[in-house]
Parts: sequence; C-alpha cells; structure tokens
Amino acid sequence: MLIDDVIIKVSAGHGGKGSAVFNKNMMTLGPAGGSGGRGGNVYVEGVSDLSALNQFRYKKEISAENGRDGRGQFKDGNDGKDLLMNVPIGTVIHNLSNGTEIEITKLGERLLLAKGGNGGKGNFHFRSSRNTSPTEYQSGLPGEKFEFRLELKLIADIGLVGLPNAGKSSLLNKITSTKAKVANYPFTTLEPNLGVYYELILADIPGLIEGSSTGRGLGVKFLRHIERTRILFHLISSESDSPKRDYKIVRDEFGAYNKELLKKPEYIFLSKSDLSDEKSVETKLKELKKINPNSIAISINDEKSMEKVKKILNSIKAEK
Repeated sequence: MLIDDVIIKVSAGHGGKGSAVFNKNMMTLGPAGGSGGRGGNVYVEGVSDLSALNQFRYKKEISAENGRDGRGQFKDGNDGKDLLMNVPIGTVIHNLSNGTEIEITKLGERLLLAKGGNGGKGNFHFRSSRNTSPTEYQSGLPGEKFEFRLELKLIADIGLVGLPNAGKSSLLNKITSTKAKVANYPFTTLEPNLGVYYELILADIPGLIEGSSTGRGLGVKFLRHIERTRILFHLISSESDSPKRDYKIVRDEFGAYNKELLKKPEYIFLSKSDLSDEKSVETKLKELKKINPNSIAISINDEKSMEKVKKILNSIKAEK
C-alpha cells in the first residue's frame, strides 16, 4: 500500500543542561562545569523511492536525539545526533503548526524541519573577578516541535490518465521497463506507477471514475498527482460504446478538481484497437479527432501504432 498523505509530529532534540561543579585536581580551584550539548536537528531529504512515506504508516511521532548534559573538568556534553528523514521527490510539506509549507522537488535536496535546542552553559562560563566560585548554570533549551502533513504529488513529464481498464498500465509496460500489474477489471491500478522513456518520466495515474473529485472511489487521492505532470496521455478503450462520454467524464473531474488541469497539453489514444473491428475503430477515432486533433488509435500488439507513440515521446523529449 502506497502512503502518499500522512500527518506526523516532529520534535527536535532538547539541549543538554550545563554542569555546576568545581575542579577536582589538587592545588587547583575554580569552576569546571562544562556546557550541555546541542539537541539534534530534524532534516528531510528528497529521494527517488516513491514508497518512502510508508515508513510513517505506523510511526507518527519522530524525535531527534537530545544533547547530553555537561560534565565536570570542563567536559561539554555531546551534541544530539541529527535525524534525517527521506521523502519522495514531489512531497509537499505542510507545517500545520505555523501554516507554512515547503516542497521537495530535487533528488538529494535537504531542508531543515525542526531545529534542536541550544545546550545550557556550565558554571565555568559564569566565572568573573567578583564571582570566582559561581554555582550558576543553564538548563538546555527545548527543541522545536511541529506537526506536519506530508503530501506526495508525483513529478512527471507525462501522465497517463483515463477511466479504469483503459490500458494505461499496459502502455507503460510496453514503452518502459516498468512491470505494473495488468488485468481486465476496473481499478486494476491501486497505486501510481512510474516508468522512464530515456529521460522522460511517465506516471500511470490510477483510473478515475465519475465523482472522483468529490471523493467517490479513490477520490482526489490520485487527482492531485496529475497536477505536477506537464503533458497528458488520455487513454480511452476502443471497447467503449461511447468514447466521447468516457472522455467527458474524466475531463469533468479534472475541471471540478482544478481547472488548471484542463489547460495541460493532451494527446488522446484510442487504446486496444486490436480488440475492435476496423470500421468501429475508424468511427470512434473520427469522433475523438473532432474533440482533439491529437488523437490516434493504438494497440500494444501493433508495432506500427507503438512507433507513433514513440514518435510523440521523442518530440516531447526534444522540446524538454
């Protein structure tokens, strides 16, 4: 199960307290209390692993290590270890505690989520000509605490969209090395799948149904992944009795969720053309061309049609 939206609590480490002790060496006087160590920071870093948020499925509270207390003989406490959390590229990090948000858009990008508290000073730092034997010390400061919502929005060049069982996973498998599960029933794809065609990233967005924008079926869970794609490949099965209706269902859901989705460049593929007779495919394709001239009939079993898809991909790659 892919976790792509989760709320967690993050706590940076507390600073260690300073020490109030005096020198133990013979013939030596004066304060010798060391300072406390700094609390560990909490960082987040972008990785290519789409399932990286699965680590938070059961663990909702994340804490960095506290700084160690100061000790005698001028020994400062060790700093707490920083905590590094990996999240997929495309993760939007909403800070629910202060209303801000940041996002991870690059591989290896590292951002500070919560800063550790400073360690307190030991009594050695309070010595003066008037106070040669100070007993003062400081407690360490608390680390920052925040509640975050981590929301994954895939970043891809091309998004494969359409109703369930339109052949999106099959097309992705054909033109990339991805091995997405394929079967002849609705809701085949329950998680987004990514594939790479040279440097182009393709995302197979799970099938939408009418009412997705209002929460039906898988709801808006996957609609948000389409927001980050540059170009849409809209697949409509040639087995449909009304391709125009199928197209309208998906487009209506786009508009209801975010009208900006309707502005994305789009190609329409009448898929599974080998499963329908030639006359039916011709009629349905003609109907779709009236909607969008960038419409072609394809079949993963027809190399000529696959060459047409690759030609489109190559032109997109050239313009990138």
